[in-house]
Amino acid sequence: MNMIGATRRIVLGLGNTLNRDEGLGVFALKRLEERFGRKYPQIEFLDGGALGLNLLPWVEEASHLLVLDSMVSRFSLPGSVMELAKDEIPLYRNIKMSDHQITFQEVLGLAKFRDKFPEYLHLVGAQPVDLSIGYGISPQIEAVMPEILTRAERVLREWGLIE
Repeated sequence: MNMIGATRRIVLGLGNTLNRDEGLGVFALKRLEERFGRKYPQIEFLDGGALGLNLLPWVEEASHLLVLDSMVSRFSLPGSVMELAKDEIPLYRNIKMSDHQITFQEVLGLAKFRDKFPEYLHLVGAQPVDLSIGYGISPQIEAVMPEILTRAERVLREWGLIE
């Protein structure tokens, strides 16, 4: 279910880097880009920050979309590394009272509704430990960052985007 001509291969880092572990997707993105950016120029490494609905054009133009983000699950302990494949990602979250509460899940849901959903989609991240105001990730998330990056690399290899 993808728009004809959607060919962008995107690694998207999400999160607010001023709320410690909330920014883990952006910090992970920078590390992946340092490792693979020059060698694989066909892959776009995009810092999506907390742009919400403004990310829709990138989602809709992507054939391959690897998302790096903090992931909150009531079934996981803080610091747990998690990943979700395309059909496992919930496309909505709770009731919204304003447009300012749109999550990336709803951006994905809107892309799917508009029949412009990435053919390849995967989410890798971890349950945050510290969401306080401050720059940089907690020591616990720093400790699992190698696993986050290894899982992200595995996905890119499975998609044939890196060797």
